[in-house]
This record gives sequence, C-alpha cells and structure tokens, in this order.
Amino acid sequence: MIAPPQSPDELAQATWTDIEPQYERLATQPIGDVDAWLRAWSRFEEILSEAHALASVAYTGDTTDSDKEAAQLRFARDIWPRAQEQRVRLGKKLLATGHSAPDLEMVLRRLRNQEALFREANVPIQGQLQELSSAWQKLTAGLSATWNGQNLPLPALRIHEASPDREVRERAFKLHFGAFAEKRDAIADIFDRQYALRQTVARNAGFASYRDYAHAEKNRFDYTPSDCERFHDAVEMTVVPVVDRIMARRRDLMGLDRLRPWDAIDGMMGVADPLGRTPLKPFADVEALAARAQAVFTGVSPDLGGYFEIMRREGLLDLDSRQGKAPGGYCTSFPFRKRPFIFMNATGTDSDVRTLLHESGHAFHSFEAHAAQPLVFQRHPGSEMAEVASMSMELLAVPYLGEEAGGFFSREDELRSRAAHLEAIPLLLAHIASVDAFQHWIYTSGEGHVRDARDQRWLQLRERFQPGVDWSGLDDLRIARWLAQPHFFTHPFYYIEYGIAQLGALQVWRNAQEDQREAVAAYRKALALGATRPLPELFGAAGARLAFDAAGMGELVALVEHQL
Repeated sequence: MIAPPQSPDELAQATWTDIEPQYERLATQPIGDVDAWLRAWSRFEEILSEAHALASVAYTGDTTDSDKEAAQLRFARDIWPRAQEQRVRLGKKLLATGHSAPDLEMVLRRLRNQEALFREANVPIQGQLQELSSAWQKLTAGLSATWNGQNLPLPALRIHEASPDREVRERAFKLHFGAFAEKRDAIADIFDRQYALRQTVARNAGFASYRDYAHAEKNRFDYTPSDCERFHDAVEMTVVPVVDRIMARRRDLMGLDRLRPWDAIDGMMGVADPLGRTPLKPFADVEALAARAQAVFTGVSPDLGGYFEIMRREGLLDLDSRQGKAPGGYCTSFPFRKRPFIFMNATGTDSDVRTLLHESGHAFHSFEAHAAQPLVFQRHPGSEMAEVASMSMELLAVPYLGEEAGGFFSREDELRSRAAHLEAIPLLLAHIASVDAFQHWIYTSGEGHVRDARDQRWLQLRERFQPGVDWSGLDDLRIARWLAQPHFFTHPFYYIEYGIAQLGALQVWRNAQEDQREAVAAYRKALALGATRPLPELFGAAGARLAFDAAGMGELVALVEHQL
C-alpha cells in the first residue's frame, strides 16, 4: 500500500497521478475504527491543503513568475476539482457507517449536502473556472500607472487619492480606475466565459440558476436568497439615508457644492480628509506596521498578541505592495503546521492598518480553531462567522490604537482614524448590498451574459445604494469599479457574508462598550468552536444574532452614527 505523505513539501511538485492513490487508499481501507480513519483523512487533507496554499501564496506574491503560475494552476485547475470529487466519495463512505457525534453534526450535514450537489460533469468545469480566476488575477496584477515619471502598481496610488490637493486626488483616481476601464473588454471576455461555465455547473446540478446553486454549495443552511433580498431592502431603508447624511456632511466640511468620486469614500481608494489635512501616515514601513499591530493585539488580549508575534517570527506575513503582486489582501491557512498567513498590499495609509486588523482577525480565528478542533473539517465554520472574526477585530482593537498603548496614532490622529472607520461602515454595508444584488441579477435576469446590460445594471444599483456623489461624465470609471472587485471573478457570491458579519461585529462592539474583557472572551470562545455549531449558535456564542431585518440593522447603524 502506498505510504501517506508526511509533509506538504512532498506534494509541492505533485500531479493528480500522485494524489489519486492517496484518496484510493482511504476509500478502500476498511473502517473499523471510525475515529482513526477520520484522523487519517484529516491529516492527508491538511497536507494537501497546505501544499495548495503554499502554491497560491507564492503565485499571488509574484504573478510574473511563470513557474509559480504553473504550480498554482496545477493545484487549482488539475488537482483541486478532482480532490473535491474524492472528498464526496469519502464522505459517502463515512455517512454509510451511520457514525454520529455532537461535534461532527455540522461536518456530516455538509457532507450530505455536498454529496447531493456533486456531479461528475462539473469536475472539469471547475478546473476551467479556476484557470479563468487566475487569468483575472494575472491581468489585474499587471496593471500599473505612471506617476511623475515612475511606474507604480495601482495600490501605490492610494496615498495620492487621499491628498489634500483636489487636483492630485482627481488625477490619481482617474489613473487608478482608468487602468481597469482600458481593460474593460479583456476583463469582460473573462467574465463572459465564467458566466457561461457557472450557469452550466448549476444546470448540471439541477438548479435554475447559478445563484441558487452557489447558495447551496456554500452550505448556507440558515438563510436563503430571499433573506439576502431582505438584506438589500433593509440597507436601502436604514443605511442609505445615513450614507446620504455622511456625504452631505463631508461635502459641507470640504466647502464643495457637490462631491465628486475623488472627494468621497471607497474601500479601494485612499480617503481624503474633509478638512484638507494631510493623509494620516501611521507607519513608515511594514516592519513598523507589524510591530505596532502586535502592541495593539496585546492590548486586546496578551494571547492574541502572542499569536501575532508567532506570525512575525515565523515569516507568516507578506505586507508590502510591489509590482507584479496580486491586488487585495487575504488570510489563508497552513493547516498542517496549524498556522495562518496574511497577504496584503500596504503603502503606508490609514486603511492599511484596518486591513491588517481585519486579516489578523482571520488569523486569530485560525489559531483558536486549530487549537480546539482536532479535525480539519471541524475548523472553518463558513465565511459568515469567519468575517465576524475579522470585522470584530477591527472594532475590538480601537481602544489600543493610540501611541500611549504602543499603537499608531496621536490622540488627534486616533480620532481622525476612528471617524474614518465609522464612516466607512455604512458605506461598506451599502457597497455589499449593491455587490450582492448585482450578482443576484447577473445569474437570474437572463441578461447576465450581455456585457453592456451588466454595466448598465451596475450603474443603476450604485445609484440605488450609494447616493451623494456626482458621477456625471464618469460612467466608464464607475463601471470599472465592478471590474476591479475580485469577488465577482475569483469568489462568486462571497460578499453577503461581509454584510451579515458586519452586523454581528457591531453587536460584539456594542457589548465591548459595556464590558471589553467579557466581549473579547465571548469572541474568542466563538472562534474556538470552529465549525462544530450552526451559524446562529456561533453568533450567539459571540454575543450576537443573525440580522436581515430593517429594525435590527437600523439600531446598529444608528449606534455607528451616534458615535460619529
């Protein structure tokens, strides 16, 4: 019998021919001791998942390297879809034993769901979709702009988009989104192919649309597409008026008769100070960013500070922006060694601090779940609770961001940063609603395959959810905003989770204002549960509840506005 691999390094150059016998070994092995068999399966998945994660980290860190691209594609296109097929096979084998245990209830429920959804015909299609996802990453990572004679990666424009000089902001904004607008047709070509393949996947599995398939495939047992539509309506009712007031106050402070996009707030851009002050510069380099972040996390909890120190010591942070590096930020997991890894594109801005706080929340979730849950299947609860981990950390860290706590800011700058963060929350909820509503429309309207119709629908939704900014004459750049949103291309329908989680995080924050220590303890307890409880119970453990209604949303957004 073929021996199981002992580390991810053994699979670094593996092909499916190397991987398949490992699944065959598990599939044909008699299950006498179910727990022992599950541990063996989990161990192999840890090793394979970490090999895949290492390849992805290497590629996103340098999309210009053809060898790294080939390795990432080998895992994403050639291995991962086939591995998912084998996981369904092993899941059926486990389910056939009738084995049950309280801490495996959610694992077994997911296995039953994935067995029901699996279609062999979708395996090669998933590989094609992974290849197209990589194509979008490569295309957008290669975009750059010339600024004062220097060729810069687009994230480096954020500091100029936050300039007190309005003409500088406008130039940086137009260069940033103009780069995507120039590639509109090339990006649309990628999405056209993704759309067709995704709808085929859904039809193969017996669904009317990819929207309905994606909700099932993501194991969304506790809410439906109709709940998401309730969320959109609640945002329009309770959040959009707050956004309008924020923009009106911003316009008045800036002394303008109208806000243009380079005067406003967008999570992809640097944010101009409404009083014309120079942009916050909370750190000089990524070493300072990491050192101060560690002090902040130690303030929240010495254990969390210890986790972050491990990441610094073990080289589990890739924080700087550089040419050829994929855009955005993420936290992934190396499950074999039970460690997280953080990737981002820091350029010295205030938003970089929040990005690191956010991704570190994911990292702490990984540490807590790895320590508490023995099997890889028990650790990741789904994106909704994962984003509670990250968004709550952004808020729980607030009391420790000042220099007196070892953090980033003087008292005046701390208040500026806090206000910018709070202002961004209603705008984020509105953005989430537009992104999710757009995806619902794309896959259910019958027009999602028409690129001009997509662009027009995006413009309509932005008008619905994001008032207060004059975009006249800039439709091409406003359209470019969706072309620059990674989730449409790499993680379809992964966005409503941010909205659900933001409302959960606001509840954790509300609790912390009453008792910070107890709120942090409840937060950590919920993270340690991993995937062993249904989503409402995980929220409950953190001191929150799922909310899709206007009343619950309105109360939380009112708290944000009151703090502002």
